[in-house]
Amino acid sequence: MNSSSVHNSQIPTEYESKHSKWIRKMLHAYWVVVIVHFLIQVGCYLFLKYDRALPDFIVNVLFWPTAISMVCILLASYVDRRFPSCSFTTMSVASTVIAWTIIHVNYDIRIMLAICLLPIFASVLFFNSKRVWFVFSLQMAGYALLLFDPAYRAYLNSFDMVSIPVFLILATYVAQIIVTSGVEVLEDLQQSMEAKQELIVRNAIIAKQSKTDGLTNLYNQSSFKDFYEKAIEYANSGMSLHLALIDIDNFKLINDTYGHRVGDIILEKVSRIIQESITASDIAARYGGEEFALLMLEQSFEQAYNLVEQIRQKISLMGHFELEGAAITVSIGLKGYNLNLSKDKLFEEVDACLYAAKRTGKNKTVTSLIPA
Repeated sequence: MNSSSVHNSQIPTEYESKHSKWIRKMLHAYWVVVIVHFLIQVGCYLFLKYDRALPDFIVNVLFWPTAISMVCILLASYVDRRFPSCSFTTMSVASTVIAWTIIHVNYDIRIMLAICLLPIFASVLFFNSKRVWFVFSLQMAGYALLLFDPAYRAYLNSFDMVSIPVFLILATYVAQIIVTSGVEVLEDLQQSMEAKQELIVRNAIIAKQSKTDGLTNLYNQSSFKDFYEKAIEYANSGMSLHLALIDIDNFKLINDTYGHRVGDIILEKVSRIIQESITASDIAARYGGEEFALLMLEQSFEQAYNLVEQIRQKISLMGHFELEGAAITVSIGLKGYNLNLSKDKLFEEVDACLYAAKRTGKNKTVTSLIPA
């Protein structure tokens, strides 16, 4: 990992969105710390030998430390609601005051010093190096302020004076290692997710390309055959199905006269008209050269006939700049499926209808039900 990533240690945006949630969780944890400390002090006074007089105990051990801690938590909660951008700073200051207040009350219990680690390790949740070292500076400030108390200073020996700052530095260093490792894990996770998303998109593109014709953006012949098989299964269960074959008239002459590039443009235009005319339940494909296949589901024969006629008429009425303003026509074969037909027989009969349309003048739709 490069130095700039470690230096900035900025967590990804989706984790920043949980900022306020973590702040609230930590403030709830400090409520627990304050309440537990209060109860432990009362229990110690009642059941253990305690060398403080009752008024001194109530005022200096229970009231003031608890009141200061509660005010800090309430203030941090208010800032989190009203000024979210300042919530981390306020929470860190509040937690530092709470930690060193408890340490001050219990300075004769050496293990109590560990409570100042809570703000440091809470800062790890935000995966930001600057925040970790900011909280460390607050702990050092709390320690320095506590040294102004003669009773606390008198309790410390020379080793304590040095070991406490070293203890804080080492704890912060460990927290920094956790942050750095966490950022690396998050970056690896983000890269993995991006790679996975890219792979999904690429596979989707490949899957689409394998199913569609690159020129017309309709389904290709292979995909049409798969849909045709499935459509026959549906038709056998009672769904209506009609098959149409659409062929551009005199397409070879267009290619020979104007070139294959113009021929491609004509194919694109015809496919666009087909796409714009069919319903969401219909399936259109480029079946070969200048031939298109159309499966129409959930329609009556009259609806299917009207649809393909609409396509034929739209195409015949459209002039083409590429053909010097001339129009083109298409011939169409159409037939509905019934249980007496196999899928191959249906295709053969529709193809025969298409041939009949070509042979009897072109620019027409021929079916087995409506005379040519």
